[in-house]
Amino acid sequence: MRPLFHPKLVNDPFGDPALYVDCLFEKRAMMFDLGDIRKLAPRKILRLSHIFVSHTHMDHFMGFDWLLRISLGREKRMHLFGPARFLEQVEHKLAAYTWNLVENYSSDFTLVVTEVQQEGMARRARFRCRTAFRREAEEELALADGVLVDEEMFRVRCAILDHKTPCLGFALEEKAHVNVWKNRLAEMRLPMGPWLRELKQAVLRGEADDTPFRVWWKEGGQVRETHIPLGRLKAEVLRIVSGQKISYVTDLVYHPENAGKVINLARGSDLLFIEAGFLHQDAERAAQKYHLTARQAGSMAREAGVKNVIPLHFSPSYSDREALLRQELEDSLGLQPIV
Repeated sequence: MRPLFHPKLVNDPFGDPALYVDCLFEKRAMMFDLGDIRKLAPRKILRLSHIFVSHTHMDHFMGFDWLLRISLGREKRMHLFGPARFLEQVEHKLAAYTWNLVENYSSDFTLVVTEVQQEGMARRARFRCRTAFRREAEEELALADGVLVDEEMFRVRCAILDHKTPCLGFALEEKAHVNVWKNRLAEMRLPMGPWLRELKQAVLRGEADDTPFRVWWKEGGQVRETHIPLGRLKAEVLRIVSGQKISYVTDLVYHPENAGKVINLARGSDLLFIEAGFLHQDAERAAQKYHLTARQAGSMAREAGVKNVIPLHFSPSYSDREALLRQELEDSLGLQPIV
């Protein structure tokens, strides 16, 4: 079974946080945080459709300018999400540049920006190149269960965490993974073809089992078809398993409320990307900086039943002790080391 999402950190664990997630079959990608992204090839940046920013400390947001530089002059729409005041901060970033010539552009690069103001509430606005990136089409949104994006194949949820400023954690969830049994198709004398993608989409939409589903193919230059109940096709030619889940959490202090939110957000994740900046012997220092220790990160991952953990955002003060941070995390997980 080939995974839909292919995540990779842009920088090493001592570098700026930025997680690039390529979406197989979707011809696009997503990003979690926008630290230094200059290592990313422009073609990868131009694949981005959705960008999720935990908060706007410089090491998490300085890549916005490079993103803008690469994307200008393209007929492209990008969706950005961030915490309270994010609209204002993006607006100020854009206002720092002079846009007196953009009416001559043949394309209209557009940013659709959403800020999560508080639990259940968000605000969205649009910034277009051709209007010199003025804020427009502003509207309020209701967020059910923290869901920021809800598409046919996946959803993205967030939780508001405490970093002495609101900081968002994220979970990217594939709704289901639908595989086709080719041998069973042959047994039913059904052809391969585009109708299989339509079948998967119908299943992901949750259509009723008694829905007549159109199976079609081309034969002798003509389109032929038959109709079979969706439930029969699901039972006989499809294998439906739980979808892939990737969570991303960084920059938060350890206390019961934060821990509970992280555990709920990351529960059952196949991969959890989480900061593990300090050794637990320096827990007081970590708390003063509103960051986690490796042991705290591991304990939350274990409680959430996470399958694999990828640590990030190590404090530079441990540049010669990276192995100790990793060992402390692994010990707190009770899992085998991740290669």
